[in-house]
Amino acid sequence: MEYNTTRDQMVIPEYGRNVQKMIEYLCTIDDRERRTKAAKFVINVMGQLYPAAKETSDFKHKLWDHLYIISDFKLDVDAPYPPPPPLSTSLKPEKLQYHDKEIEFRHYGKNIALMLEKAVDYEDGPEKDSLVHAIAQHMKKSYLNWNRESVDDTLIEMHLDKLSKGKAKLKQDFKFQHTNDILGLNKKRKPFRPSPNGKYNPRNKNRPQP
Repeated sequence: MEYNTTRDQMVIPEYGRNVQKMIEYLCTIDDRERRTKAAKFVINVMGQLYPAAKETSDFKHKLWDHLYIISDFKLDVDAPYPPPPPLSTSLKPEKLQYHDKEIEFRHYGKNIALMLEKAVDYEDGPEKDSLVHAIAQHMKKSYLNWNRESVDDTLIEMHLDKLSKGKAKLKQDFKFQHTNDILGLNKKRKPFRPSPNGKYNPRNKNRPQP
């Protein structure tokens, strides 16, 4: 009996061992024309394993790249795309560059600070006031996602003032949305559970009455 531990290591396991064996066989075909024809057949088989990805623009290109990689870059055929450089599989991707600025209040996220930066550039007027008020309401919702035990509207206003460097002010008649109303909107609706006898259960409020 043959075990996987005694077999060759899979280069790209997603395609399976049969595809890898077919590609290994391709490298043994002497005639270049026959080898190219067989390679195109293997490409079609590889594409059938991932039908959802056919809509992407570079789908075929990726398949040919994987074909070369699985063959250990030994395959020589007339392909529509040039083979990738062998070193491309061993190179580590570059590290992503993150924003240098620290997020002062992590429970609000970076987007709140960015929105405030745009809001303070607006000219004073109803449009700016509406935008600042909307951001303040969103800050309270974000705060409640982080701490549901207690929230003070004065604290939210202080954070708004600090994040905007004193440039975003709330009107005197502004009122935050009530905490209970916000938490009530976040409650998930209970799933429907049918009664054992199939009849309407008056305790099940999620099911419409007949």
